Amino acid sequence: MATIKDIGIAAGINILTAFIFFIIFAVLRLQPFNDRVYFSKWYLKRLRSSPASGGFLNLDLRAYLKFLNWMPEALKMPERELVDHAGLDSVVYLRIYLLGLKIFAPIAILAWAVLVPVHWTNHTLEMAKQLKNVTASDIDKLSVSNIPEYSKRFATHIVMAYAFTIWTCYMLMKEYEIIANMRLQFLASEARRPDQFTVLVRNVPPDPDETVSELVEHFFLVNHPDHYLTHQVVCNANKLADLVDQRKKLQNWLDYYQLKYSRNNSQIRPMVKLGCLGLCGQKVDAIEHYMAEVDKTSKEIAEERVNVVKDQKAIMPASFVSFKTRWAAAVCAQTTQTRNPTEWLTEWAPEPRDVFWANLAVPYVSLTIRRLAMSVAFFFLTFFFIIPIAFVQTLATIEGIEKVAPFLKVIIERDFIKALITGLLSGIVLKLFLIFLPSILMTMSKFEGFTAISLLERRSASRYYIFNLVNVFLANVITGAAFEQLSSFLNQSPNQIPQTIGVAIPMKATFFITYIMVDGWAGIAGEILMLKPLIIYHLKNAFLVKTEKDREEAMDPGSIGFNTGEPQIQLYFLLGLVYAPVTPMLLPFILVFFALAYIVYRHQIINVYNQEYESAAAFWPDVHGRIITALIISQLLLMGLLVTKRAAMAAPFIIALPVITIGFHRFCKGRYEPAFVRYPLQEAMMKDTLERAKEPNLNLKGYLQEAYVHPVFKGCDGDDDDDHSVLGKLESEVIIVPTKRQSRRNTPAPSRISGESSPSLALAVINGKEV
Repeated sequence: MATIKDIGIAAGINILTAFIFFIIFAVLRLQPFNDRVYFSKWYLKRLRSSPASGGFLNLDLRAYLKFLNWMPEALKMPERELVDHAGLDSVVYLRIYLLGLKIFAPIAILAWAVLVPVHWTNHTLEMAKQLKNVTASDIDKLSVSNIPEYSKRFATHIVMAYAFTIWTCYMLMKEYEIIANMRLQFLASEARRPDQFTVLVRNVPPDPDETVSELVEHFFLVNHPDHYLTHQVVCNANKLADLVDQRKKLQNWLDYYQLKYSRNNSQIRPMVKLGCLGLCGQKVDAIEHYMAEVDKTSKEIAEERVNVVKDQKAIMPASFVSFKTRWAAAVCAQTTQTRNPTEWLTEWAPEPRDVFWANLAVPYVSLTIRRLAMSVAFFFLTFFFIIPIAFVQTLATIEGIEKVAPFLKVIIERDFIKALITGLLSGIVLKLFLIFLPSILMTMSKFEGFTAISLLERRSASRYYIFNLVNVFLANVITGAAFEQLSSFLNQSPNQIPQTIGVAIPMKATFFITYIMVDGWAGIAGEILMLKPLIIYHLKNAFLVKTEKDREEAMDPGSIGFNTGEPQIQLYFLLGLVYAPVTPMLLPFILVFFALAYIVYRHQIINVYNQEYESAAAFWPDVHGRIITALIISQLLLMGLLVTKRAAMAAPFIIALPVITIGFHRFCKGRYEPAFVRYPLQEAMMKDTLERAKEPNLNLKGYLQEAYVHPVFKGCDGDDDDDHSVLGKLESEVIIVPTKRQSRRNTPAPSRISGESSPSLALAVINGKEV
């Protein structure tokens, strides 16, 4: 069992590790040849074209003396300027760390002022050591474990639980209100974007007489006659996109060998083997081989492009439909279009850079089956992952190592080695187990068919949070020091689980303290080094870069990584709220994490990260909901702990807390969430009116015409008029589209071709005229 001395040694190691990372970062960022890695955002925004200090190395010794100068620099940029510089998503993401500081700083002060003296002044564990041979450390004396059963001191924990809940809810409400206002203000002030005028229409019903493009045009000219502007049908270009990616890779290899040959003074042409991984097979001239492969792939791309454009089966029953005003787009996106609620489904279109094009080709009818299958797969992934994590965690303890390898007992019983194992090993093992999890969860989200990168990340983040809750928190709490405890936990009835977890929580405080130091201190400090992007940039710069454009493409600035970063933050919210009334010693470690992470990520957002999309903080309801979930879990576990402490008379007073918290959540959901899921028509009309006054001659159709063309079709040469027609290029005049349809079950207005009226609507009014 870890002692305060062990935790101190582990803290010293992690602080030293973080400090070393900061020193290495300070040296690397000052070198001119790394400027595009550590200041990539400024290059991408065209605000920087060369390093601040010329040459290859920075020889100014004064610059190295201020190696921590980047920290105050990261805090200087005002929030409004940061919104303009990096976007609202990045700023609101940073506010999650600030929210953690706002919630836990007062809670930590109150807990240490009230609960720590209440815990420390008891002698329960000392008596237990003498009478029952119980093992306990000084850390346990600072926890609720040091309070005897039936003690009246548990009234203090109930009062503190109410205080912590009220303060947390108050801060959540204030933050929700601030961010809702920031979102509305951002939407009102942001520049014109295609997604403000565009909706994504899915599940367009098939028609034997008209193509999807004709059908979409006809439907919206009839049902939105005064507002419809243009549309862009969705095509299945996944094979074409794969070929384009393949050609890009082949071109990279060709560039590499051409550069290698040009730099080779011996004029020996490079050779390559055609076998597995280039290790075996026939040797051929590398340049000629890759030139031939590039030409071959280019021909396949041209053929596939023609197939996609000509083949009606490649056109999906979906389309991006653009309107003349934001108001019209808001009305269409937020209303039902037909009597049948399963057809002509409309939703806000993601901005073009947010679109995940591969999933637009997924049939809408298969989405339910895909998501059900992935839910089942995630269930098994989560609960079967408990077994290896629990087993390895038991081996990552002093007792586990001595049991498996008794001959190491002499070595691991030394104070420093013991402190190292107790304070670091279990946290590092758990961190290693979670390395591949984000990629697995993102792949599952892609299979489910979400059409926007932001939705993929939010879905992946939600599952990552559940995984952390079950495997990182619950599994580690229950397993304790013995693997067998997991099976006994799984065999318990549901009403016994909170009690069992309540007993185990104080015992696992030291593990979570070490995990916070490894993941939240050293891990966050390591994030700023950006070793992977640094290595990749210099490899590309050495072997592939020929032009400035190539050098820009070699930069990999990354983004905030909402799908991995936000679940990590939520785990710390959960640990802080659970351990605040139980083991307050954990709170200072969490505060250090929030403060350090805020500074590091603010620096990265200002100088490095280039966000892939802008959702105007649409993820905040998810963040709020998960903190509420953590708060309820902490209340239920405290209730179970009080029951095990024979404080049954005190437990009923906590029953009201989950009820109050759920009621508060429902209030916030009704009061603030609509700003994140609906666009107010009043705001849309105001923005439209202002734009018409400023730009009365704006050619909006020209602006939106090709905004949602699949990327593989942009910049293509040789597309004929039929290609443009299929891709949604319309005539300059908006008119009632002639239809070849024999029946009009989907659009009840009569056709100018047939002149027949629909049985469901004998008389229709279009553009103010009866037809």
